[in-house]
Amino acid sequence: MDLNTPLNASVSIASGGHPLIDIDLTAVVQFVLFVILYLVANRLLFQPYLELRSRRKAGIEGARAEATRMTAEADAKLAEYEKQLGVARARGNEEGRKARQEAIVHEREVTDKARASTQTAINEAQARMRMETEAARLQLLPQANQIARSIVSKLLGREVS
Repeated sequence: MDLNTPLNASVSIASGGHPLIDIDLTAVVQFVLFVILYLVANRLLFQPYLELRSRRKAGIEGARAEATRMTAEADAKLAEYEKQLGVARARGNEEGRKARQEAIVHEREVTDKARASTQTAINEAQARMRMETEAARLQLLPQANQIARSIVSKLLGREVS
């Protein structure tokens, strides 16, 4: 094989001499058509597709970022809500404790007043009973002596003085 052969010469197999690839002007035409097809496809197909992919990716990343931001915002609001709920519960517990304390104090006051008025009524009743007992004793004592004499007289059968 001669290295000085022109470009449109045939490449031949060493043993048989038949051309394996015939390089001529059609290879140049095919190359030019390939470049034109590449440029047209790149402009009309590949670039719009890559741009669409990048916009879609940016949209998805933006949506993810928005979702992350909204999740963080929701978590912050939930934490604030739980904090306010804890404060409200503490305030409610404190007010309930105060109300129970006031109820206990009021109950003691009412019970003490009732106990005092009951004790006063008992003391007055006991005093009235003592006075009535003394009055009955003073009234019945003279009659008791007369009844006792009459019983003794009947038992003894004679008059006792």
